Amino acid sequence: MENTQPEGGENNRDLEVAPALISVHPTQDSVAVAVGSDLRVFDLRGNCAVTLVDETGEAFHKDSIRAIRYGANGKLFVSSGDDKLVKVWSTDSWRCNASVCSEKRVSAVAVSNDGLYVCYADKFGVVWVVDLHGLDGNETLVNKKASPLLAHYCSIITSLEFSPDGRFIVTADRDFKIRVTVFPKKPLDGAHEIQSFCLGHTEFVSCLAFLFTVDYPQGFLVSGGGDSTVRLWDINPGTLLDTYEFGSKAGIVDYKGNEVSCSTVTDLCTIPGSNVVAVAVQSLQGILLVSCDLSSQTFGAVKVISNMGDSFIPTSLGCSSSVELLWTITGVSKPHGSNHNSLTCVRVLSGFKKTIPDAALPELTVVDDNEVPGAEKLLEKLQGSVTVEEEVFLAAAEAVKTSMCNLLIKKQYTTEKREFRKRGRNDKKTKH
Repeated sequence: MENTQPEGGENNRDLEVAPALISVHPTQDSVAVAVGSDLRVFDLRGNCAVTLVDETGEAFHKDSIRAIRYGANGKLFVSSGDDKLVKVWSTDSWRCNASVCSEKRVSAVAVSNDGLYVCYADKFGVVWVVDLHGLDGNETLVNKKASPLLAHYCSIITSLEFSPDGRFIVTADRDFKIRVTVFPKKPLDGAHEIQSFCLGHTEFVSCLAFLFTVDYPQGFLVSGGGDSTVRLWDINPGTLLDTYEFGSKAGIVDYKGNEVSCSTVTDLCTIPGSNVVAVAVQSLQGILLVSCDLSSQTFGAVKVISNMGDSFIPTSLGCSSSVELLWTITGVSKPHGSNHNSLTCVRVLSGFKKTIPDAALPELTVVDDNEVPGAEKLLEKLQGSVTVEEEVFLAAAEAVKTSMCNLLIKKQYTTEKREFRKRGRNDKKTKH
């Protein structure tokens, strides 16, 4: 990808944009959105906006949020990003009850299936683990410390996922690698047993997700990357099962009407209990649906859903395990040339059926704004306003593309700026 980050790096921090993120509670009790440093949550059970409680007395996050994630049981929610803070929230009280200060900016987070550990990856390629044993959702804020778990040294880790059975933690990086590591019984002592490497991407790996059903509880790994492919893996031996290469041959066009010959997969969302993978592509107006024949372990039908709006290029996807809806968001913080501090627009799609044949794809429809769960109250909280002007997002579409590019680009600094950053680092070693 072309390096769009100006020389001087953080001298231009005020120009840096961050893509909007969305995450859905496992049973759709709530929906969370992050845009820039702003974290917005809507309680679908109570049909009301959530007020977050953080007893540090500071802003919840002081810089762009880069990762948000609900735990598998829905009791925890984690947010983290460029301010090097990892915050663990109780979804019952929406109180921040644990906070971790990372040595580097955080690029990805994951929660163990039992909810007892939070893992996060930093920009140096280290995965850290935080022990949450004994953490009470109603207690006051606890400052936790993290222990190193594993590392992809000097390579940005782009995605973290636990396997459906919790046995493995899977990590992807910008150097084309996917690593499958046995998650140890004593994580604070580090993870030393590598199960496999999944090698095949020819550009950085951007996102991971697991596809699993009742008949295939162990699941299959799905990955997307900068090589315009979605790939299917058996993680135990690290075997590549199938590859789908999208672009001009699939008739996919971007928001300017050009054929998409090479674009990054920016997010993946597997629909629990089904054989469908929803794919967000860097420049694609809408989403790509890919079916998987799990019996033959191959990809099947492909469909582009493009009735979401002329400028709707999803930056993040999410769904719950119990409600057959796909939540999507587009938006950025600090869009260039705009009077808005942030722009976000939420779309919800319905039509998923868990009983369709492996070879088929569902007919998805965009839910009208007044029929979205939470309706106007939800949209006002998550978008910042009930309605969003189409023209505004047409102007922001290029900023969305740029922001997704910059996530994986190593910034270049002048010698003077590099020395300044060294003096200001919070992870410099103390001399004894």
